[in-house]
Amino acid sequence: MQTIHSVAQVREYVRGWHRKGHTVGFVPTMGNLHDGHISLVREARARCDVVVVSIFVNPTQFGPNEDFDRYPRTLDADAAALVDAGADLLFAPSVDEMYPLGQNQTWVDVDGLGDYLCGASREGHFRGVTTVVSRLFNIVQPDVAVFGEKDFQQLAILRRMTEELLFPVKIVGAPTSREEDGLARSSRNGFLSESERKLAPQLYANLQQIQQAVEAGERDYRSLEARFSDALNEAGFAVDYLTISNARSLAPAAENDTDLVIAVAAKLGQTRLIDNVSLAVVDNQ
Repeated sequence: MQTIHSVAQVREYVRGWHRKGHTVGFVPTMGNLHDGHISLVREARARCDVVVVSIFVNPTQFGPNEDFDRYPRTLDADAAALVDAGADLLFAPSVDEMYPLGQNQTWVDVDGLGDYLCGASREGHFRGVTTVVSRLFNIVQPDVAVFGEKDFQQLAILRRMTEELLFPVKIVGAPTSREEDGLARSSRNGFLSESERKLAPQLYANLQQIQQAVEAGERDYRSLEARFSDALNEAGFAVDYLTISNARSLAPAAENDTDLVIAVAAKLGQTRLIDNVSLAVVDNQ
């Protein structure tokens, strides 16, 4: 595996692969890789001839009071993990390489889908995500790009962006990778204290209980949201949102919606965690 840092080098490699008729898979990351990231790389490897992984902690998707400065940078360990996972190329650009003109003035923004869930409380976050991913797509020119379903809203927004901007890229969503106790794997899990880490699996457990209630016929979604938000707050979380949403629009679900996502974001101490479960509602009437 080669590690490179410039846009020109990535384009040279990819042109060579495409000339040979190879398909190129791409996994964009911010590094500090865990088994969830590695599962994305393996998914790309199963679908494509060669795999490019990017590691770039993107400043434009962090708000002024978020954790950009303390986000872990572990490039050497990440590179070693990617060798074992079978990646062919690691692209690890600097901020200046990705934003060569300094303060960014050109943005990609997807209306509507960013109005809910994380987008409601992290102003500008998804504009930063879509802008950097569109740049990465233009640099890497992949045939397939793989993203985790843990970031359900991000995946939905990137699908819409790719479709509407006519990027010739197939977007693949890979299932959420979880620890044995159910906690969704995340680079931010390393910020949890020992006591917080023991509490964290309750996030997924509560989502499962809501899912079971809906599958049993409960349709008062706002009441479910309130009840389980209160339970998480009482357990020690600080809930940002817990929402039963239409899986397509991400708006709060109505009783007659059939495709749902139950999504949550909550803080434990200073660490913000997200998770979700999807389900199809079938009324047996």
